[in-house]
Amino acid sequence: MSSAARLKRTENRALGLGLVAAFTLSTLCGGLFAFADNPNTPGVVVLTNPDVSYGAGAGTITVHGMRKGQSDGPKHDKPFRAVPGGNKGKPGGGGGSSDPVVQSTFANSNGSLTTGLNFEGLGNGFPNFSVNSAPPDTNGAVGATQYVQWVNESFAVFDKATGTLIDGPIAGNELFQALGASHPCAVNNDGDPIAQYDKGNNRWILTQFSVTNGGSLGYWQCIAISKTSDATGAYNVYAYKQPNFNDYPKFGVWNGTYYATYNIFSGNSFAGARLCAYDGASMRAGAAAAEQCFQLSNSYGGVLPADVDGAIAPPSGSNEYFLNFGANSLDTWRFHVDFTTSSNSSLTGPYITSVATFSDACNGGTCVPQPGTSQQLDSLGDRLMYRLSYRHFSDGHEALFVNHSVNPGGVVAGVRWYELRPATSGGVTVFQQSTYAPGGSLSRWMGSIASDKNGNLAVGYSTSSGSSYPAIQYSYRTPTDALSKLGSEQLVFAGTGAQLRTLNRWGDYSAMTVDPADDCTFWYTNEYLLSSGTFNWHTHIASFKVAGCH
Repeated sequence: MSSAARLKRTENRALGLGLVAAFTLSTLCGGLFAFADNPNTPGVVVLTNPDVSYGAGAGTITVHGMRKGQSDGPKHDKPFRAVPGGNKGKPGGGGGSSDPVVQSTFANSNGSLTTGLNFEGLGNGFPNFSVNSAPPDTNGAVGATQYVQWVNESFAVFDKATGTLIDGPIAGNELFQALGASHPCAVNNDGDPIAQYDKGNNRWILTQFSVTNGGSLGYWQCIAISKTSDATGAYNVYAYKQPNFNDYPKFGVWNGTYYATYNIFSGNSFAGARLCAYDGASMRAGAAAAEQCFQLSNSYGGVLPADVDGAIAPPSGSNEYFLNFGANSLDTWRFHVDFTTSSNSSLTGPYITSVATFSDACNGGTCVPQPGTSQQLDSLGDRLMYRLSYRHFSDGHEALFVNHSVNPGGVVAGVRWYELRPATSGGVTVFQQSTYAPGGSLSRWMGSIASDKNGNLAVGYSTSSGSSYPAIQYSYRTPTDALSKLGSEQLVFAGTGAQLRTLNRWGDYSAMTVDPADDCTFWYTNEYLLSSGTFNWHTHIASFKVAGCH
């Protein structure tokens, strides 16, 4: 994000005036607390009458016609904004561990890997790109013929067959010039970006927020929907004003509707998660499109929307899933949206599912070690990590996959991952769960998880220790492997530098996505450093698949 945005994060987050259609605030659901440790809890709450606003939509020129390059500017780190962690203050939080599902040794998988491309993404030294912010918020998605990567504060389009750069880097706010030269989404290039691919409709979803001078101009989510499957073509662009600072936006696609979550901050005070639905059909058509949102209390943050993988849609009429974690539990909400009659829309939850005991990595903060420096790295252990991947398999069963960073004991961070199944109550049950922390001194964190159409699962993550520089790695499993076990560790790229004082920001997320063309090939992107320093991060993009998936 811009340096101006960083400076303004501490100002009063009053709403700006008169820049978009009005929205209405629903009552904060302060009564949403845990009632029981199972998905059948009778204490779930049904919220109705969401906040409703509209984006008029505007068509852009093609990405090919947009200005290229990202100019250098003042170096700035994005302040870490913690959300309530379910285990903070609990025994073992941030030190020691009572995790009963640690995988402490490598396991042999019944599957073998076929590796694909492995190439440099945006970062230090990339042509026409300058690192001026941290962390990079590394993410990307794979489409019909292209891979789009978006980091703070630019995106680029690559040929997925060769890894060749097709277009970019392009500053994110270039996408939103059609909203008007003075619109905050066109003026500000603040980051926290997400690149998604709508597999059911073959469209790209590119989005970032605008928060610079938010106290006077408002806090916005800027959303671009491609008109075709070509990421270098034209887009329909929208802007939606949020009630306060809309931190850490995350997006998912469910039956043609686009869903988002935000951690809302009023000044420096956390106000709770905001869960929103966007009228995808209208956005794809370039028409006026509604946003419907429910605001949770400040007891809930770090919520993720489910994002569909694969060619088989969720069952007709099924409602979108949202998840976060609590004290040794997962909380689930279901969002039913009606864009014709908003009073019919509802958010139901939380359904509470017990999971194996865990403590947030670094107590949700900073403690991941590096070689040759006392500077430690952020864990973001206070929240679930992007994405919450959903898949409807050919045999009819449904599953959701998600991960977060926990303290496994021995090292400060391991990847806790889950495969979940829908419960008849509306929540989820745990099919398998484990904390991946096999031997040695490596900490593993900043994960992202997905599965292919055969049920093979892959988890990518960062690794680091006092003797090993931060690197990009992943592990995998097949459905015939021992339950709750991942196989051997695979290296994407070995870093050769540490991030130095006084910069601890890392991540804030990475991205594991699945190729819609074969529904087998995994694509993963994350950050690393080639040399020790600050504001000199690199990123890498790699593809692979498990043998036997065609």
